[in-house]
Amino acid sequence: MIKLSGVIITYNEEEHLEKCLQSLHGIVDEIVVVDSFSTDKTTEICKKYHVNLIQHQFEGYIEQKNFAVSQAKYDYILSLDGDEALSETLKKSIKEVKLNWTNDGYYSNRLNNYCGQWIKHSDWYPDKKLRLFKKDNGEWKGINPHDCYTLKKGYRAGFLKGDLLHWIYRDYQEHNQKVERFSTIAAHAYFKLGKKSSLFKIVFRPSWAFFKAYILRLGFLDGLNGFVICVQTFNVTLLKYLKLYELQKGKD
Repeated sequence: MIKLSGVIITYNEEEHLEKCLQSLHGIVDEIVVVDSFSTDKTTEICKKYHVNLIQHQFEGYIEQKNFAVSQAKYDYILSLDGDEALSETLKKSIKEVKLNWTNDGYYSNRLNNYCGQWIKHSDWYPDKKLRLFKKDNGEWKGINPHDCYTLKKGYRAGFLKGDLLHWIYRDYQEHNQKVERFSTIAAHAYFKLGKKSSLFKIVFRPSWAFFKAYILRLGFLDGLNGFVICVQTFNVTLLKYLKLYELQKGKD
C-alpha cells in the first residue's frame, strides 16, 4: 500500500477546517498544512489534530499550492483546501486506489454548498478537480485565483467515485466580497500575461458566461440560488474585463 500525504493551504479557515481534517482521518498517512499567518483559530485547530503546520507568506494560490506539495514527506499527494472535505464514497474510492494505484493522477467531482444549499447545476457541478496525484507528475497551474493541477503531457488520469464537498459561501454578502476580490486578482493576472480587454469582451464575455451557466448548464434548476450564482458569474466576468481595461489605459 502506498503512503499518502494530505496537503492543505489555509488562511483563516476556522469555520470548516475541522471537517476537512476529520475527513482525512484513516485516509492519509500525514497531514501538511501550509498556513498564511491566520489570525483566527486555524492554527489552534491544526495543533489539535497534530498536523505538520508550516507558516509561509501567501504569494498566490498556484504558488502556495506548489510550495505545499514540496513540503510533503510522501510521493503521493491528496490536495485539499481548508473549506473542503471528503464524502464517505470518496473516502472509500481513495482507500481502494491506495491499494492499487494504476494512474498518474485521479479526478473527482466537487459538490459546492452555497448559502446552505448543495448546488447541482450551472458551472458548479460536476466541478471536476484533479486532487490525488503523484509528486512530479505535474504541477499547479492556471491563472490566479483559478488554480488547477495539470499532469505532464502524456500522463494518464483516472476518475474516483464520490464527491469532494466544498463549503463555498455562507451568505450573499460574502459572495459579493469575493467577486470584487477575485475579479481584481484575475485582472492583474491577465495583465501580467499580456491578455487584452476590449469593448467586445466587456459586453460579450459576461453575457455568454451567464447564458452558458444558467441556460445551457441548467443553472435555473437550482432555484433562486442558481439564478444568483449565474448573475455573479456575469458580474465577476464583467468586473475582470473592466479592471483589465483600466490597467491597460493606465499603462498607456
